[in-house]
Amino acid sequence: MIGSILIVDDEKGQRDILTAILTKMGYKIQTASGGEEALQQLQHEEFDLLLTDLKMQGISGMELMERVLADNPSQCVVMMTAHGTIDSAVEAMKKGAFDYLEKPLEREDLILTVQRAFERIGLLKENKALHKKLAETKRLPNMIGEHPKMHEVVRIINKIAPTSTTVLIYGESGTGKELVARAIHDGSPRRDKAFFAINCAAIPDSLMESELFGHEKGAFTGAGTREIGLFEAAEGGTVFLDEIGEMNIAMQAKLLRAIQEKEIRRVGGKVNIPVDVRIISATNKDLEQETRRGNFREDLFYRLNVIRIPLPPLRERGNDIVTLADFFLKKYSASCGIPLKGIAKPALKILLDYNWPGNVRQLESVIERGVLMAESEYIQPEDLPAEVHHEASPAGSLPFDFPAEGISIDNLERDLIVKAMQRTDWVIAKAAPLLGMSYKTLQYRLEKFGIGKPE
Repeated sequence: MIGSILIVDDEKGQRDILTAILTKMGYKIQTASGGEEALQQLQHEEFDLLLTDLKMQGISGMELMERVLADNPSQCVVMMTAHGTIDSAVEAMKKGAFDYLEKPLEREDLILTVQRAFERIGLLKENKALHKKLAETKRLPNMIGEHPKMHEVVRIINKIAPTSTTVLIYGESGTGKELVARAIHDGSPRRDKAFFAINCAAIPDSLMESELFGHEKGAFTGAGTREIGLFEAAEGGTVFLDEIGEMNIAMQAKLLRAIQEKEIRRVGGKVNIPVDVRIISATNKDLEQETRRGNFREDLFYRLNVIRIPLPPLRERGNDIVTLADFFLKKYSASCGIPLKGIAKPALKILLDYNWPGNVRQLESVIERGVLMAESEYIQPEDLPAEVHHEASPAGSLPFDFPAEGISIDNLERDLIVKAMQRTDWVIAKAAPLLGMSYKTLQYRLEKFGIGKPE
Protein backbone atom coordinates (compact mmCIF):
# COMPACT_ATOMS: atom_id res chain seq x y z
CA MET A 1 0.00 0.00 0.00
CA ILE A 2 1.44 3.39 -1.03
CA GLY A 3 0.49 6.33 1.18
CA SER A 4 1.68 9.49 2.91
CA ILE A 5 4.38 9.85 5.58
CA LEU A 6 5.32 12.80 7.78
CA ILE A 7 9.01 12.58 8.81
CA VAL A 8 9.85 14.52 11.99
CA ASP A 9 13.55 14.96 12.86
CA ASP A 10 15.61 17.97 13.94
CA GLU A 11 18.59 16.77 11.87
CA LYS A 12 18.27 17.95 8.27
CA GLY A 13 20.67 15.30 6.97
CA GLN A 14 18.54 12.53 8.52
CA ARG A 15 15.36 14.00 7.02
CA ASP A 16 16.97 14.16 3.57
CA ILE A 17 18.18 10.53 3.69
CA LEU A 18 14.78 9.23 4.79
CA THR A 19 13.01 11.33 2.17
CA ALA A 20 15.25 10.00 -0.62
CA ILE A 21 14.77 6.34 0.37
CA LEU A 22 10.99 6.48 0.94
CA THR A 23 10.21 8.70 -2.07
CA LYS A 24 11.97 6.14 -4.25
CA MET A 25 9.64 3.51 -2.76
CA GLY A 26 6.65 5.57 -4.00
CA TYR A 27 5.51 7.16 -0.74
CA LYS A 28 4.32 10.75 -0.55
CA ILE A 29 6.70 12.48 1.88
CA GLN A 30 6.55 15.67 3.90
CA THR A 31 9.01 16.69 6.62
CA ALA A 32 9.04 18.74 9.82
CA SER A 33 12.09 19.96 11.73
CA GLY A 34 10.48 19.47 15.16
CA GLY A 35 7.38 18.59 17.13
CA GLU A 36 5.82 22.06 16.97
CA GLU A 37 6.08 22.22 13.18
CA ALA A 38 4.68 18.67 12.93
CA LEU A 39 1.63 19.58 15.01
CA GLN A 40 0.96 22.58 12.77
CA GLN A 41 1.11 20.40 9.65
CA LEU A 42 -1.17 17.79 11.22
CA GLN A 43 -3.82 20.46 11.79
CA HIS A 44 -4.12 21.03 8.04
CA GLU A 45 -3.37 17.60 6.56
CA GLU A 46 -3.71 13.92 7.43
CA PHE A 47 -0.82 11.45 7.08
CA ASP A 48 -1.02 7.68 7.07
CA LEU A 49 2.23 7.30 9.00
CA LEU A 50 4.12 9.53 11.44
CA LEU A 51 7.86 8.68 11.48
CA THR A 52 9.42 10.68 14.32
CA ASP A 53 12.69 10.91 16.20
CA LEU A 54 12.49 10.40 19.96
CA LYS A 55 15.01 13.01 21.14
CA MET A 56 14.41 16.48 19.65
CA GLN A 57 14.69 20.09 20.75
CA GLY A 58 11.45 21.48 22.17
CA ILE A 59 8.64 18.95 21.93
CA SER A 60 10.06 15.42 22.17
CA GLY A 61 8.93 12.55 19.96
CA MET A 62 7.22 10.96 22.97
CA GLU A 63 5.20 14.10 23.75
CA LEU A 64 4.40 14.56 20.04
CA MET A 65 3.07 11.02 19.81
CA GLU A 66 0.95 11.37 22.97
CA ARG A 67 -0.64 14.60 21.71
CA VAL A 68 -1.30 13.17 18.23
CA LEU A 69 -2.84 9.95 19.57
CA ALA A 70 -5.05 11.95 21.94
CA ASP A 71 -6.61 13.67 18.91
CA ASN A 72 -6.48 10.67 16.56
CA PRO A 73 -6.12 7.27 18.29
CA SER A 74 -5.87 5.47 14.94
CA GLN A 75 -2.77 7.41 13.84
CA CYS A 76 0.11 5.03 13.08
CA VAL A 77 3.43 6.12 14.64
CA VAL A 78 6.95 4.67 14.24
CA MET A 79 9.57 5.99 16.70
CA MET A 80 13.26 6.43 15.78
CA THR A 81 15.65 6.11 18.70
CA ALA A 82 19.42 6.45 19.16
CA HIS A 83 21.45 3.56 20.55
CA GLY A 84 21.07 3.37 24.32
CA THR A 85 17.45 4.63 24.46
CA ILE A 86 15.75 1.30 23.78
CA ASP A 87 13.88 1.47 27.09
CA SER A 88 12.24 4.69 25.90
CA ALA A 89 11.30 3.02 22.63
CA VAL A 90 9.62 0.14 24.49
CA GLU A 91 7.75 2.70 26.61
CA ALA A 92 6.63 4.44 23.40
CA MET A 93 5.18 1.18 22.07
CA LYS A 94 3.29 0.69 25.33
CA LYS A 95 1.80 4.14 24.83
CA GLY A 96 0.65 3.40 21.30
CA ALA A 97 3.58 3.42 18.87
CA PHE A 98 3.40 0.74 16.16
CA ASP A 99 7.16 0.01 16.21
CA TYR A 100 10.55 1.61 16.64
CA LEU A 101 13.76 1.86 14.60
CA GLU A 102 17.21 2.10 16.13
CA LYS A 103 19.69 4.67 14.80
CA PRO A 104 21.81 4.57 12.78
CA LEU A 105 19.05 3.31 10.52
CA GLU A 106 19.55 0.31 8.27
CA ARG A 107 17.88 0.79 4.89
CA GLU A 108 16.33 -2.72 4.81
CA ASP A 109 15.00 -2.39 8.39
CA LEU A 110 13.45 0.96 7.51
CA ILE A 111 11.72 -0.36 4.38
CA LEU A 112 10.47 -3.53 6.12
CA THR A 113 9.10 -1.61 9.12
CA VAL A 114 7.33 0.95 6.93
CA GLN A 115 5.83 -1.83 4.78
CA ARG A 116 4.50 -3.62 7.88
CA ALA A 117 3.09 -0.34 9.19
CA PHE A 118 1.21 0.22 5.94
CA GLU A 119 -0.15 -3.33 6.00
CA ARG A 120 -1.69 -2.50 9.38
CA ILE A 121 -2.94 0.87 8.11
CA GLY A 122 -4.58 -0.88 5.15
CA LEU A 123 -6.35 -3.38 7.42
CA LEU A 124 -7.62 -0.59 9.68
CA LYS A 125 -8.96 1.37 6.70
CA GLU A 126 -10.64 -1.72 5.25
CA ASN A 127 -12.22 -2.51 8.62
CA LYS A 128 -13.46 1.07 8.98
CA ALA A 129 -14.93 1.01 5.47
CA LEU A 130 -16.73 -2.29 6.18
CA HIS A 131 -18.19 -0.93 9.41
CA LYS A 132 -19.37 2.18 7.59
CA LYS A 133 -20.99 0.10 4.83
CA LEU A 134 -22.62 -2.16 7.44
CA ALA A 135 -23.99 0.87 9.29
CA GLU A 136 -25.37 2.32 6.06
CA THR A 137 -27.13 -0.91 5.04
CA LYS A 138 -28.28 -2.25 8.40
CA ARG A 139 -31.78 -3.66 8.31
CA LEU A 140 -34.68 -1.61 9.55
CA PRO A 141 -37.79 -2.96 11.29
CA ASN A 142 -40.68 -3.53 8.85
CA MET A 143 -38.46 -2.70 5.84
CA ILE A 144 -38.34 -5.99 3.96
CA GLY A 145 -36.59 -6.56 0.64
CA GLU A 146 -33.26 -7.37 -0.96
CA HIS A 147 -33.65 -5.46 -4.22
CA PRO A 148 -30.82 -2.92 -4.81
CA LYS A 149 -33.37 -0.08 -4.95
CA MET A 150 -34.54 -0.98 -1.44
CA HIS A 151 -30.93 -1.26 -0.23
CA GLU A 152 -30.44 2.31 -1.45
CA VAL A 153 -33.56 3.44 0.42
CA VAL A 154 -32.25 1.85 3.62
CA ARG A 155 -28.82 3.42 3.08
CA ILE A 156 -30.32 6.89 2.74
CA ILE A 157 -32.54 6.40 5.80
CA ASN A 158 -29.58 5.34 7.96
CA LYS A 159 -27.55 8.27 6.64
CA ILE A 160 -30.05 11.07 7.23
CA ALA A 161 -32.11 9.77 10.18
CA PRO A 162 -29.78 11.29 12.87
CA THR A 163 -30.18 14.77 11.34
CA SER A 164 -33.15 17.16 11.52
CA THR A 165 -33.33 17.94 7.80
CA THR A 166 -36.63 17.82 5.94
CA VAL A 167 -37.30 14.74 3.79
CA LEU A 168 -39.58 14.25 0.79
CA ILE A 169 -40.64 10.66 0.02
CA TYR A 170 -41.85 9.84 -3.50
CA GLY A 171 -43.86 6.70 -4.19
CA GLU A 172 -47.09 5.24 -5.47
CA SER A 173 -49.92 4.44 -3.10
CA GLY A 174 -49.16 1.35 -1.03
CA THR A 175 -45.35 1.44 -1.38
CA GLY A 176 -44.78 2.09 2.33
CA LYS A 177 -44.15 5.83 2.56
CA GLU A 178 -45.31 6.05 6.18
CA LEU A 179 -43.09 3.08 7.11
CA VAL A 180 -40.10 5.00 5.74
CA ALA A 181 -41.12 8.12 7.67
CA ARG A 182 -41.40 6.11 10.88
CA ALA A 183 -38.01 4.46 10.25
CA ILE A 184 -36.44 7.92 9.89
CA HIS A 185 -38.08 9.06 13.14
CA ASP A 186 -37.07 5.89 15.00
CA GLY A 187 -33.45 6.31 13.89
CA SER A 188 -33.25 9.94 15.00
CA PRO A 189 -32.56 11.65 18.36
CA ARG A 190 -36.30 12.45 18.33
CA ARG A 191 -37.26 8.78 18.66
CA ASP A 192 -38.57 9.22 22.23
CA LYS A 193 -40.80 12.11 21.19
CA ALA A 194 -44.11 12.03 19.33
CA PHE A 195 -44.62 10.96 15.71
CA PHE A 196 -47.81 12.25 14.09
CA ALA A 197 -49.00 11.39 10.58
CA ILE A 198 -51.69 13.25 8.66
CA ASN A 199 -53.10 12.59 5.19
CA CYS A 200 -53.44 15.99 3.53
CA ALA A 201 -55.85 14.55 0.96
CA ALA A 202 -58.28 13.38 3.65
CA ILE A 203 -58.63 16.70 5.50
CA PRO A 204 -60.97 19.37 4.06
CA ASP A 205 -59.23 22.66 3.20
CA SER A 206 -61.30 24.51 5.81
CA LEU A 207 -59.99 22.30 8.63
CA MET A 208 -56.37 21.82 7.56
CA GLU A 209 -54.95 24.90 9.31
CA SER A 210 -56.69 24.06 12.58
CA GLU A 211 -55.55 20.44 12.31
CA LEU A 212 -51.88 21.46 11.95
CA PHE A 213 -51.68 24.63 14.04
CA GLY A 214 -54.67 24.41 16.43
CA HIS A 215 -57.26 27.09 17.17
CA GLU A 216 -58.38 29.42 19.91
CA LYS A 217 -61.80 29.32 21.56
CA GLY A 218 -64.38 31.04 19.36
CA ALA A 219 -62.08 31.11 16.30
CA PHE A 220 -64.91 29.69 14.19
CA THR A 221 -68.35 28.17 14.60
CA GLY A 222 -68.08 25.09 16.79
CA ALA A 223 -64.71 26.07 18.34
CA GLY A 224 -65.94 25.87 21.93
CA THR A 225 -62.50 25.36 23.46
CA ARG A 226 -58.85 26.01 22.65
CA GLU A 227 -57.27 23.09 20.79
CA ILE A 228 -53.59 22.59 20.02
CA GLY A 229 -52.59 21.32 16.58
CA LEU A 230 -50.24 18.56 15.48
CA PHE A 231 -47.21 20.87 15.38
CA GLU A 232 -47.57 21.74 19.07
CA ALA A 233 -48.50 18.19 20.07
CA ALA A 234 -45.40 16.84 18.29
CA GLU A 235 -42.99 19.27 20.01
CA GLY A 236 -39.48 17.81 19.77
CA GLY A 237 -40.75 15.02 17.52
CA THR A 238 -41.77 14.44 13.89
CA VAL A 239 -44.76 15.42 11.74
CA PHE A 240 -45.40 13.31 8.63
CA LEU A 241 -47.44 15.07 5.94
CA ASP A 242 -48.69 12.40 3.53
CA GLU A 243 -50.03 13.41 0.09
CA ILE A 244 -48.55 16.90 0.51
CA GLY A 245 -49.35 17.59 -3.16
CA GLU A 246 -53.06 17.84 -2.27
CA MET A 247 -52.54 20.81 0.09
CA ASN A 248 -54.01 24.06 -1.28
CA ILE A 249 -51.82 27.04 -2.16
CA ALA A 250 -52.98 29.22 0.75
CA MET A 251 -52.14 26.51 3.28
CA GLN A 252 -48.81 25.87 1.56
CA ALA A 253 -47.80 29.48 2.30
CA LYS A 254 -48.61 29.05 6.01
CA LEU A 255 -46.72 25.75 6.15
CA LEU A 256 -43.69 27.37 4.51
CA ARG A 257 -43.68 30.13 7.12
CA ALA A 258 -43.94 27.60 9.96
CA ILE A 259 -40.94 25.68 8.58
CA GLN A 260 -38.83 28.80 7.98
CA GLU A 261 -39.64 30.67 11.19
CA LYS A 262 -40.01 27.56 13.39
CA GLU A 263 -43.18 29.01 14.88
CA ILE A 264 -46.93 28.76 14.32
CA ARG A 265 -50.01 30.80 15.15
CA ARG A 266 -53.25 29.11 16.14
CA VAL A 267 -56.36 29.92 14.10
CA GLY A 268 -57.91 32.98 15.75
CA GLY A 269 -54.78 33.55 17.81
CA LYS A 270 -52.49 36.60 17.97
CA VAL A 271 -49.39 35.04 19.54
CA ASN A 272 -46.63 33.25 17.64
CA ILE A 273 -45.72 29.94 19.30
CA PRO A 274 -42.20 28.48 18.81
CA VAL A 275 -42.19 24.85 17.69
CA ASP A 276 -39.41 22.31 17.19
CA VAL A 277 -40.59 19.56 14.83
CA ARG A 278 -39.02 17.65 11.98
CA ILE A 279 -41.07 17.67 8.79
CA ILE A 280 -41.23 14.57 6.61
CA SER A 281 -43.61 14.73 3.65
CA ALA A 282 -44.69 12.29 0.97
CA THR A 283 -46.42 12.40 -2.39
CA ASN A 284 -47.32 10.26 -5.39
CA LYS A 285 -47.34 13.34 -7.62
CA ASP A 286 -44.51 14.92 -9.58
CA LEU A 287 -44.17 18.09 -7.50
CA GLU A 288 -41.72 19.68 -9.93
CA GLN A 289 -44.37 19.42 -12.63
CA GLU A 290 -46.98 20.71 -10.16
CA THR A 291 -44.84 23.80 -9.49
CA ARG A 292 -44.65 24.53 -13.22
CA ARG A 293 -48.45 24.27 -13.42
CA GLY A 294 -48.80 26.66 -10.49
CA ASN A 295 -50.39 24.05 -8.23
CA PHE A 296 -47.51 23.88 -5.76
CA ARG A 297 -45.30 26.65 -4.38
CA GLU A 298 -41.77 26.43 -5.72
CA ASP A 299 -40.24 27.84 -2.51
CA LEU A 300 -42.04 25.24 -0.40
CA PHE A 301 -40.97 22.47 -2.78
CA TYR A 302 -37.29 23.36 -2.38
CA ARG A 303 -37.71 23.64 1.40
CA LEU A 304 -39.27 20.15 1.59
CA ASN A 305 -37.03 18.54 -1.03
CA VAL A 306 -33.70 18.79 0.85
CA ILE A 307 -33.46 14.99 0.90
CA ARG A 308 -35.51 13.00 -1.63
CA ILE A 309 -36.24 9.30 -1.14
CA PRO A 310 -37.84 7.58 -4.17
CA LEU A 311 -39.69 4.38 -3.24
CA PRO A 312 -39.84 1.81 -6.06
CA PRO A 313 -43.22 0.26 -6.90
CA LEU A 314 -43.56 -3.44 -6.12
CA ARG A 315 -43.56 -4.39 -9.81
CA GLU A 316 -39.96 -3.10 -10.07
CA ARG A 317 -38.66 -5.04 -7.06
CA GLY A 318 -38.31 -8.47 -8.69
CA ASN A 319 -37.99 -11.31 -6.21
CA ASP A 320 -38.98 -9.08 -3.28
CA ILE A 321 -42.55 -10.14 -4.16
CA VAL A 322 -41.64 -13.67 -3.01
CA THR A 323 -39.92 -12.41 0.15
CA LEU A 324 -42.83 -10.17 1.09
CA ALA A 325 -45.44 -12.82 0.27
CA ASP A 326 -43.63 -15.28 2.54
CA PHE A 327 -43.46 -12.68 5.33
CA PHE A 328 -47.20 -11.94 5.10
CA LEU A 329 -47.98 -15.66 4.92
CA LYS A 330 -46.19 -16.28 8.24
CA LYS A 331 -47.77 -13.19 9.78
CA TYR A 332 -51.37 -14.10 8.97
CA SER A 333 -50.89 -17.82 9.39
CA ALA A 334 -49.82 -17.14 12.98
CA SER A 335 -52.43 -14.48 13.76
CA CYS A 336 -55.30 -16.52 12.27
CA GLY A 337 -54.17 -19.82 13.76
CA ILE A 338 -54.06 -21.48 10.33
CA PRO A 339 -50.83 -23.50 9.95
CA LEU A 340 -49.72 -23.17 6.34
CA LYS A 341 -46.40 -24.37 4.91
CA GLY A 342 -46.15 -21.91 2.02
CA ILE A 343 -47.40 -20.81 -1.38
CA ALA A 344 -47.74 -23.37 -4.17
CA LYS A 345 -45.56 -22.73 -7.24
CA PRO A 346 -48.51 -22.08 -9.62
CA ALA A 347 -49.89 -19.49 -7.17
CA LEU A 348 -46.44 -17.94 -6.77
CA LYS A 349 -46.15 -17.59 -10.56
CA ILE A 350 -49.45 -15.72 -10.63
CA LEU A 351 -48.16 -13.33 -7.96
CA LEU A 352 -44.92 -12.74 -9.88
CA ASP A 353 -46.76 -12.10 -13.17
CA TYR A 354 -49.21 -9.60 -11.67
CA ASN A 355 -48.59 -5.82 -12.01
CA TRP A 356 -49.54 -4.85 -8.41
CA PRO A 357 -51.15 -1.41 -8.89
CA GLY A 358 -51.79 -1.32 -5.13
CA ASN A 359 -48.18 -2.30 -4.36
CA VAL A 360 -47.18 -3.83 -1.00
CA ARG A 361 -50.49 -2.94 0.65
CA GLN A 362 -52.38 -4.86 -2.04
CA LEU A 363 -50.01 -7.85 -1.79
CA GLU A 364 -50.59 -8.01 1.97
CA SER A 365 -54.34 -8.00 1.43
CA VAL A 366 -54.10 -10.75 -1.21
CA ILE A 367 -51.98 -13.00 1.02
CA GLU A 368 -54.27 -12.45 4.02
CA ARG A 369 -57.20 -13.57 1.87
CA GLY A 370 -55.19 -16.53 0.58
CA VAL A 371 -54.47 -17.69 4.13
CA LEU A 372 -58.14 -17.51 5.06
CA MET A 373 -59.31 -19.27 1.89
CA ALA A 374 -56.67 -22.03 1.75
CA GLU A 375 -58.03 -25.57 1.85
CA SER A 376 -54.63 -27.29 1.99
CA GLU A 377 -51.23 -26.63 3.58
CA TYR A 378 -50.30 -24.35 0.68
CA ILE A 379 -51.98 -21.31 -0.90
CA GLN A 380 -53.24 -22.47 -4.31
CA PRO A 381 -54.21 -20.36 -7.36
CA GLU A 382 -57.91 -20.77 -6.55
CA ASP A 383 -57.27 -19.18 -3.11
CA LEU A 384 -56.18 -15.93 -4.76
CA PRO A 385 -58.71 -13.22 -5.76
CA ALA A 386 -59.77 -12.98 -9.41
CA GLU A 387 -58.04 -9.62 -9.88
CA VAL A 388 -54.53 -11.15 -9.70
CA HIS A 389 -55.32 -13.93 -12.20
CA HIS A 390 -55.51 -11.44 -15.06
CA GLU A 391 -52.15 -10.57 -16.55
CA ALA A 392 -51.48 -7.00 -17.56
CA SER A 393 -52.73 -6.21 -21.03
CA PRO A 394 -50.25 -5.21 -23.76
CA ALA A 395 -49.55 -1.50 -24.02
CA GLY A 396 -52.26 0.33 -25.92
CA SER A 397 -54.89 -2.42 -25.56
CA LEU A 398 -57.92 -2.93 -23.35
CA PRO A 399 -58.44 -5.97 -21.10
CA PHE A 400 -61.80 -6.68 -22.83
CA ASP A 401 -63.44 -6.65 -26.25
CA PHE A 402 -66.11 -4.13 -27.24
CA PRO A 403 -69.58 -5.71 -26.98
CA ALA A 404 -71.70 -5.60 -30.14
CA GLU A 405 -74.08 -3.09 -28.59
CA GLY A 406 -71.19 -0.78 -27.58
CA ILE A 407 -70.48 0.61 -24.12
CA SER A 408 -71.41 3.64 -22.02
CA ILE A 409 -68.36 5.64 -20.89
CA ASP A 410 -70.30 6.98 -17.90
CA ASN A 411 -71.32 3.49 -16.81
CA LEU A 412 -67.76 2.23 -17.27
CA GLU A 413 -66.37 5.08 -15.19
CA ARG A 414 -69.00 4.52 -12.52
CA ASP A 415 -68.19 0.79 -12.33
CA LEU A 416 -64.46 1.50 -12.06
CA ILE A 417 -65.04 3.98 -9.24
CA VAL A 418 -67.27 1.55 -7.35
CA LYS A 419 -64.70 -1.23 -7.72
CA ALA A 420 -61.87 1.03 -6.48
CA MET A 421 -63.95 2.15 -3.49
CA GLN A 422 -64.86 -1.45 -2.63
CA ARG A 423 -61.20 -2.53 -2.81
CA THR A 424 -60.17 0.24 -0.38
CA ASP A 425 -63.07 -0.19 2.06
CA TRP A 426 -64.61 3.08 0.81
CA VAL A 427 -61.65 5.25 1.83
CA ILE A 428 -61.43 8.04 -0.77
CA ALA A 429 -57.77 8.84 -0.04
CA LYS A 430 -56.80 5.22 -0.86
CA ALA A 431 -59.09 4.78 -3.87
CA ALA A 432 -58.06 8.01 -5.63
CA PRO A 433 -54.48 6.86 -6.50
CA LEU A 434 -55.83 3.59 -7.95
CA LEU A 435 -57.88 5.65 -10.39
CA GLY A 436 -55.18 8.22 -11.09
CA MET A 437 -57.32 10.96 -9.54
CA SER A 438 -56.84 13.51 -6.79
CA TYR A 439 -58.92 13.28 -3.63
CA LYS A 440 -61.06 16.23 -4.71
CA THR A 441 -61.65 14.88 -8.23
CA LEU A 442 -62.82 11.50 -6.90
CA GLN A 443 -65.02 13.24 -4.34
CA TYR A 444 -66.64 15.20 -7.19
CA ARG A 445 -67.16 12.01 -9.26
CA LEU A 446 -68.78 10.23 -6.30
CA GLU A 447 -71.25 13.09 -5.93
CA LYS A 448 -71.80 13.26 -9.71
CA PHE A 449 -72.74 9.56 -9.96
CA GLY A 450 -74.48 9.50 -6.58
CA ILE A 451 -72.20 6.73 -5.35
CA GLY A 452 -72.33 6.03 -1.63
CA LYS A 453 -71.16 3.32 0.72
CA PRO A 454 -73.84 0.60 1.06
CA GLU A 455 -75.53 0.47 4.43
